[in-house]
Amino acid sequence: MAAGSRVIRVMLVEDHALVRAAVRQAITTADLEVVAEASSGDQAIELATSVRPDVLLVDIDLPGMTGLQLVRELAPRLPETKIVMLTVSAAKRDILEAVRYGAAGYLTKDLTPDALVRSIRGVVKGDLAMPRRMAAEVLTQLVRGGGGAVTAEQGFPSLTAREAEVLRMISDGLTDRETADALRISVRTVETHVSNLLHKLGARNRAEAARLYREFA
Repeated sequence: MAAGSRVIRVMLVEDHALVRAAVRQAITTADLEVVAEASSGDQAIELATSVRPDVLLVDIDLPGMTGLQLVRELAPRLPETKIVMLTVSAAKRDILEAVRYGAAGYLTKDLTPDALVRSIRGVVKGDLAMPRRMAAEVLTQLVRGGGGAVTAEQGFPSLTAREAEVLRMISDGLTDRETADALRISVRTVETHVSNLLHKLGARNRAEAARLYREFA
């Protein structure tokens, strides 16, 4: 690991112990460390909100709460954590719901260990952890209005649910502090969401983003 590089903290959510062990072995490198593991959604919520990992790898098929439901619960609570699905399902509906709920990636379990490690490193840097063909299909579906909270068909690219909430509050004239208090998140997190949605909208500032929201949302 290069001098000054930090270790990426990863948490696994998978109900099969053998699969967890295999993934742990595959991604344990000089710059990746598995800091927590959970075998169910309920356990994952408790652990993840305490550990606050950099990356959360989540299977869809979990006992009780599904992986998709888990993403919907955790994404608003852990805005700094990159949630990536790691599952056998390649169903378009699952992929679209995962993205709509705030997942930063969607990977299938047939990928190689090296590819998984590269995806984890990439998602921390802001890359989409998803095969190109799958990403193209998702983008096409979202543009047609089949996925996200706000779509390009309405004049917007797709925003996450939390980004849409922040944008709505900006349009209502709330400050970053007021928005942070309302959503029970830090001001720094609000600023991150604002920066992301400004980039997605191609807006130069908050006022322009608010105007776009009022015109198209």
